[in-house]
Amino acid sequence: MLTADNAVFVLIDIQGKLATLMHNKENLFKNIRTMIEGAKILGIPVIWNEQIPEKLGATSPEIAEKLEGMEPLAKNTFSCCGNGEFMEQLRSTGRKQALIAGIEAHVCVYQTAMDLLREGYEVHLLGDAVSSRFESSYQIGLTRMRDEGAKLTCVEMALFEMLQLAQGDKFKQVIKIVK
Repeated sequence: MLTADNAVFVLIDIQGKLATLMHNKENLFKNIRTMIEGAKILGIPVIWNEQIPEKLGATSPEIAEKLEGMEPLAKNTFSCCGNGEFMEQLRSTGRKQALIAGIEAHVCVYQTAMDLLREGYEVHLLGDAVSSRFESSYQIGLTRMRDEGAKLTCVEMALFEMLQLAQGDKFKQVIKIVK
């Protein structure tokens, strides 16, 4: 099971015009914003990645505003793991459960998930916070990652799994953001 003290949230490439072309974009953005807020409530580190931002553009403003005070890591590899700075940040957390959200499911998300699995991480895909331009690419990406050992979850499931208790201040805060 996911635990708040062993999880790290990896956000991949929600940027530029490409982000606006995603299948089910409204739900994608809503769920990513909820996960960012939930990570803050639960004290889960967030590692924010951008694919060649000088070409693809910055993170979408409605997502970036939730990441205030954090800085994105620029990458030019499809997998976040190809970026040494990403791997340093990830290892420095000491956590072994990677919660993944982002785009596109069949390219950057897929390659990052595969590399994390090879590195010994337990990968949890936030299926409702991952997308591709085409639904078929999204479905193929999720299926392939699951077949290779990634676990499929959703934002609300992950947050409540990490909360464990239906009481207390953190529970009350999470209830507010998932409604």
